[in-house]
Amino acid sequence: MENSKKVLIVTYYWPPAGGPGVQRWLKFAKYLPDFGWEPIIYTPENPSYPLVDETLQKEVPKNLKVIKTKIWEPYHIAEIFSKSNQKFKGGQFDVGRNQSFLAKLSIFIRGNFFIPDARKFWVKPSIKFLKQYLTENHIETIVTTGPPHSLHLIGLGLKKELPNLKWMADFRDPWTEISYYKHLKLTSRSDKKHRELEKSVFETADVTLATSYTDAENFRKKGANAFCITNGFDKNFELPNNSIVKNDIDKSPLLQTNDSGKFTLSYVGVLEQLRNPENLWKALMALCEKHHDFAKDFELKFVGRVDDKILNEIKRSILKDNVRNLGYLPHDESVKEMENAALLLITNFPTESSKGIIPGKLFEYLATGNRILSFGPKDADVEKILIKTNSGKHFEYSQNAEIQDYILSVYEDWKSGRTDFKLSDIKEFSRRELTKELARLL
Repeated sequence: MENSKKVLIVTYYWPPAGGPGVQRWLKFAKYLPDFGWEPIIYTPENPSYPLVDETLQKEVPKNLKVIKTKIWEPYHIAEIFSKSNQKFKGGQFDVGRNQSFLAKLSIFIRGNFFIPDARKFWVKPSIKFLKQYLTENHIETIVTTGPPHSLHLIGLGLKKELPNLKWMADFRDPWTEISYYKHLKLTSRSDKKHRELEKSVFETADVTLATSYTDAENFRKKGANAFCITNGFDKNFELPNNSIVKNDIDKSPLLQTNDSGKFTLSYVGVLEQLRNPENLWKALMALCEKHHDFAKDFELKFVGRVDDKILNEIKRSILKDNVRNLGYLPHDESVKEMENAALLLITNFPTESSKGIIPGKLFEYLATGNRILSFGPKDADVEKILIKTNSGKHFEYSQNAEIQDYILSVYEDWKSGRTDFKLSDIKEFSRRELTKELARLL
């Protein structure tokens, strides 16, 4: 890498962190050297990760330089106020009628006392450390990725200290436009502070990255020089003649029975109440009541962390004998579960403001060749990708009969062994192609 340009990547999530937050820059770091860039990772030495996946350690490139400094986080204080045993994490909390007093208090503290988030105490020490490190190592380009959005304040501080520094701010999720922002119980003063900090980041960063088309457009409206680089998949496709797919895909889905012999609808990842597709459960109950064969063949599988209230509600219904909850699995095992499914479920927040969210697992779903069942707001970016790739169907949360019809059609294909379902145009979502675009912007 002697002739490579160096880029320092400031990220909170790094192996052994589990979950989707770590995947994006782990994969960019893997492929950046192919395009003339040497990535250097800066991450906390002692982070508080909600999920840990030790298997991701083996995906870290062996010659990658990783720099770590200590971070102080007040999460043990927040957890005192939380009734749940789960890690206190923005966006994963009870809403509406399910909130206890302690839950409300913990959310109020999170939104108003830790601005923009509880990792804020790492900002000043990191600016001091990195100013010296960047200067001594002649590094002229940095990337900050959030959430946590406090990491963008590291970029903001360094840009002020080193005016010639080139700074790219990567938003894996929006800041004030994210769906749970309105649930943070912010005072008007706190809300103003969040928005002022967000505005400073947008107006100061040389380039702002979004993971969806809608987010990039919204960021531009707020003064950012914004571009969209979505998340993606990191996998080759083998055709029957053993050739590697270069452009389009003409590949049958995995409609054959999996190892359980069941017609499996799988959800992989975290499912909280804000994205609970209640009408889907109703549609599945109706299908089980109306179609004896479907009830016998059907399996609803959860891989990851599912809210207890959602699970308990399903287990009290006619679907109780059709449910398998595998809990959190290492990433490679989760991918196998995606591949074994006949239908893959993805859910988004139902609000209009969430149409720009493209969950990272969508692209791993695409890589399986299996059909996808999606829920979210009308005209969502996820829907655009499903239409473009001919990979599934998107529904609003209010629909029911249409959901039943679609699931039944996929089931009938599965039952009869039909293999005429085709995907197209997915090469652009491969991690290597996306990194090529990243290198161009850098």
